[in-house]
Amino acid sequence: MGVTEALLRLLTAAHRAVPEDLPALATEGVRLVGALDADIFLIDYRQSYLVPLTAVDAPTAAAVPVEGTLAGRAFAYTELCEAPEDGGYRMWVPLLDGTERLGVIAVHTAAEPTDRLRDDCRHIASALAELLMTRRHYGDGVERTRRLEPMQLAAEILWNLLPPLTFVSHAVSVSAILEPCYDVGGDAFDYAINGNVLHVAVFDSVGHGIEASDTTSLAINAYRNARRTGLDLADTCRSIDTWLSARHPGNWVTALLLELDTVTGLARRISAGHPGELLLRQGKAVKSLPAPTAMPLGLRRLADREPEVTQEQLQPGDQLLLYTDGVVEARTADGEFFGLDRLGDYVTRALADRLPAPETMRRLVHAILTHQNDRLQDDATAVLVEWRPTAAPTADLLPRVE
Repeated sequence: MGVTEALLRLLTAAHRAVPEDLPALATEGVRLVGALDADIFLIDYRQSYLVPLTAVDAPTAAAVPVEGTLAGRAFAYTELCEAPEDGGYRMWVPLLDGTERLGVIAVHTAAEPTDRLRDDCRHIASALAELLMTRRHYGDGVERTRRLEPMQLAAEILWNLLPPLTFVSHAVSVSAILEPCYDVGGDAFDYAINGNVLHVAVFDSVGHGIEASDTTSLAINAYRNARRTGLDLADTCRSIDTWLSARHPGNWVTALLLELDTVTGLARRISAGHPGELLLRQGKAVKSLPAPTAMPLGLRRLADREPEVTQEQLQPGDQLLLYTDGVVEARTADGEFFGLDRLGDYVTRALADRLPAPETMRRLVHAILTHQNDRLQDDATAVLVEWRPTAAPTADLLPRVE
């Protein structure tokens, strides 16, 4: 049976599926193209382990570490990996929703897989990723699988607001990290692409816990409301400030608001009491952009200062690293800060090693955690934006399925 029939059966069966049905659908799908069985492994929130998604009451298999395993390599580099196993072969196929890394599928075959079988399993993995993203909202199986420790309520609120950690178009890419993932309170990010404009924002609320989470939640929603209403950057900044002053008069939020023209590469931005972005060009940290250019959101009433929009002309291939102060202020027991220089050096080394942007950010957050002995004293969020325009016509972007 061909992969087209297998995909049609998967989609038909999924209409009434719950999240715990997906492992059985994965096995059914790969059997239709000649494999023996399949297991779905989802990445945990800290992006350290690949955890099996199982049916209700099914025995739970062991989680697989990302570091030092074929499964981890398939996840990290989004490439199919395989090796002999149990008298046959095991393929580890990346599980991608667009470019968002969800995990991997372990496919067991009786013999060394053919190129056709590899391609068929990639297509089935793509379909299963789409099903995971749609069916996950009808149950808690996916969320429970991804959590290796209890998530605090403040973090629950913010994670439910955030967009995917990774987005790639034919002109820009966005990759983000957020820690501590189970106890984050005041940090958050958002992005959206509308026509030729990429909107990106990073927020850092004063304090921690529920109060900080509530403040940041209002800031994100006020930002989205202003953006969707069509306000420009300065008016967006004023709108968020007004809402925060009215609803949380004792709190404030620092923020970096960015608009990138994906055709020309012109970046327009406001730093509302926030660290300036780090500009990387040709694999090197060039400079930090001006900051601050406005008062922190919620504090404009205290100073007669209007938001100032500054501009930076990017070159093709340039990257902007947005971050909160918890990234550079992470420190060792003897007080040594992670620091801006270390941050720039780490990212430039990763770029020199040609790591995918999501993997660069995953390793960055683990480096920050290691620097502070896995106990961050403040939330740490970073977003890497890359402008790499292409002129590919839409017709050339559609993949061909044989």
